[in-house]
This record gives sequence, structure tokens and C-alpha cells, in this order.
Amino acid sequence: MKSTWIITFILSLLLSSLAAAQPAGEAPDVQTIVNKANIVAYYQGEDGKASVTMTITNKQGQKREREFNILRKDVTDGGDQKYFVYFQKPPDVRRMTYMVHKHVDPGKDDDRWLYLPALSLVKRIAASDKRTSFVGSDFLYEDVSGRSLEEDTHELIETTDTLFVVRNTPKQPDSVEFRYFDVAIDRKTFVPMKMDFYDKEGKLYRTIESTKVETIQDFPTVVKSVVSNLQTGSKTEMAFSNVKYNIGLEDSLFTERYLQRPPREAMR
Repeated sequence: MKSTWIITFILSLLLSSLAAAQPAGEAPDVQTIVNKANIVAYYQGEDGKASVTMTITNKQGQKREREFNILRKDVTDGGDQKYFVYFQKPPDVRRMTYMVHKHVDPGKDDDRWLYLPALSLVKRIAASDKRTSFVGSDFLYEDVSGRSLEEDTHELIETTDTLFVVRNTPKQPDSVEFRYFDVAIDRKTFVPMKMDFYDKEGKLYRTIESTKVETIQDFPTVVKSVVSNLQTGSKTEMAFSNVKYNIGLEDSLFTERYLQRPPREAMR
């Protein structure tokens, strides 16, 4: 689901309410912009579900695919959330599950678990691993559930007829591999359309782009997003289908006991 959801996971499919367009030449303050974009990127409805096809393409053009379902439930709108991911294909990842309890308080790390069926092992993912590859793709674990707004300072660096461009600089630069990242946000819907990450030397090295947006249940929803690693030449595309919002997911689905025995909501 997007982005996202992921980003925009995947980036993306967890979008919230359609925001009114701003008249040309007039822009809200930067905090209002990032708050609205965050809601649209990760908090559509009270909960959500989507099927995701992930295609990983390396520098040589070789492709690998992964298919999974993702569930999301908000604890509070714009605040803490819960995610559950169930992998269906290919065989080497089938029945693998991933769960996140997201905390927006910068003083509290997200709780993340990964179940590896081949080893019958539930693994806790350390906070230091959140910016590592998500199941071998160019998306990162942090992309799936999003980055807390409180971790960065925000600056509106450009306004066009269609976009707000916001620069986000980490408050603790030693905790991440990037120097800053810029987000281009649609002025009408507040959907994050592109994210550009710059390394410590100020060189662009990674991008995430929302390449297809549709309206689902009155929510603008990213249904296709692509992350490109400019250092390795690889890219990963995520396509979202069967997106649904406000389906009444129970809190009990997002508990450790379901990692090894996923609920039917995640498997269908």
C-alpha cells in the first residue's frame, strides 16, 4: 500500500484525507506541510490492507520478485501504528512474516520482529538495523513504516505551481547515512511524489518516487513506487493492489503469537 507504503510502503498505500489545494503563490508553514504529507503517506483511514508485488532489478538487469500482503492499524492518527507483513512468494520467503510497532516519540525506538520459517526463528530487529535493506530490496526497513517527523528539522526550500519541496535534515546526523533528504509534495493532495537522499558529501545517492497515484475510497493512494540506488545501479518497484481502508482490523492481530501462525486477514 505506498508508499509508500513503504514508502511512500511502502510509501504509499496508507494515505489519509484529501487536503484542499492551496492557491498559487500561497503556502502554509512548513510544519503544516510535513504534517499533512505524513498523514497522507502513512495514515489513510483508521487501518488498511494491500497486496504488494515487489520487483528487484540489479545493475545487470536481472530481476527478482517478492509478493506479500501488508496490514496496518493506527493507534492514534499521526501517531503510533502497527504493521504486519506476510510473504507469499517466492518459495524461499514464503510464510516469512514481519511486524512493526511504530513509535513516533523520538526517545522510543520502534519494535520490529522478523519470523524466518526455514529456521523456525523469531528475530528482533535492532534499532540500528532500521536503515538496512528490507528483504534484499532497495527499500529499507524504515521505509516501510516511515520516519518520525521529530527526528529531522524541516525547511521549505521551493514552491512551484504544483509542488512544495521540503528539505529534511537529521537532528542526530551520526545516526543515519544521509546528510539530508528533499521531498517533493503535491500541493493539491499532499502526496509525497519524490524523495531525494544526499550523502554526507552532499551527493544524490538514492531516490524514491511515487510513479502512479489513484483515488481509492476517496483517498489519494500511491499504487506504484520505485526506489533507485544510484550507487549500485539497482532499483526496486512496488506495485500495490486490492487496497482497502477502514476494514476493522483487531489489535490482537499485531501480536507476537501471530508471527508463526499469521491471521487469515494477512494471508488472503
